[in-house]
Amino acid sequence: MSKDIKRGLILMGGGARAAYQIGVLKAVAELHPRGDPTPFKIICGTSAGAINAISLATMADNYHYSVAQMLRVWGNFRIPQVFQSDVKSISKNALRWLVALTLGGLGKRNPVAMLDRKPLRELLLRRLDFSRIQQVIDEGHLHAISVTASGYGSGHSVTFYQGSDDIIPWSRVRRFGSHCPITIDHVMASSAIPFLFEAVKLHREYFGDGSMRQMSPLSSALHLGADRILVIGNQREDEQHRERSNTTEYPNFAQIAGHILDSIFLDSLEADLERLRRINNTIDVIPSRHLKKTEVPLRKVDAYVLSPSVDISELAQDYLHELPRTIRYLLKGIGSSNKQGSGLASYLLFEKGYCRELIRLGYQDAKQEQAMLEQFLAD
Repeated sequence: MSKDIKRGLILMGGGARAAYQIGVLKAVAELHPRGDPTPFKIICGTSAGAINAISLATMADNYHYSVAQMLRVWGNFRIPQVFQSDVKSISKNALRWLVALTLGGLGKRNPVAMLDRKPLRELLLRRLDFSRIQQVIDEGHLHAISVTASGYGSGHSVTFYQGSDDIIPWSRVRRFGSHCPITIDHVMASSAIPFLFEAVKLHREYFGDGSMRQMSPLSSALHLGADRILVIGNQREDEQHRERSNTTEYPNFAQIAGHILDSIFLDSLEADLERLRRINNTIDVIPSRHLKKTEVPLRKVDAYVLSPSVDISELAQDYLHELPRTIRYLLKGIGSSNKQGSGLASYLLFEKGYCRELIRLGYQDAKQEQAMLEQFLAD
């Protein structure tokens, strides 16, 4: 493959839905020579996508091996590997929230999140060697890796990136790129879903899930120099055109929470893709001699998008029984056991049956789009 083309990979957020990405990456592996480095010179991840992005980056010198390792982890996931779900931990945390609400707060001992992700942090530290990121960059296997998080204090969407020295940091309205070594804290911050998981302090402020206020999910890959971009989404394309129905029941807590998470994780991509297409169309009609004279360099970047062919929220309903009893009880209490409330569960269902089904779906969808993937990978 040509070394001149910088292929970018964008992995969106979505909690347990990110298992879908693994199926797509598996299909790409079948089109890529075994033992070769990653075909993605630029890898950008947000939220749960940041975890997958770092997994690929730390093993960028052998793409097949990295995908095999990710398949092994995601295909055997259990919720206790992600957050504490035993009766004692859940009851203790619920009691703290109840006491804090009743007494008007507990001062410095106020609860900060519903669920404790200490198990996930320990799992990632065991599985990922962050020191290898700079090694694969120096060896030329990777041009850049980025992780995006949202600052609670500043309201800025910050893309933390590690890459080639020739990358220029960028600053735009409420978003900028920060060059630094990527650590476990960046990954945990990027995937800290608000209210559910604890925010992480990086440098001067606390950061939460990178999907919040990420109005331009394609921008990181563009600033890092991608010539082609493969975006793996977590929402069926026609969901945005869903017709409004006449409803009589008031939305329950789970339905509202799922709607909020959908807004955080899914809504900004379509607008950014539309913006990219408009810019590409504009470049097509501008004579090349004029493009060379512009102060702001413009280049045409092709974006390839792979999204689920089915509604993942509906798919999650078939796997609610896999949830630990404590989590299943809590979700049932807020209405997440029915069709309208299953969206929330689809983000938290880190169980192997559900994850394997998403992997199978991602692989199947990617095989259906094999011609597109071959075009993306072509020289």
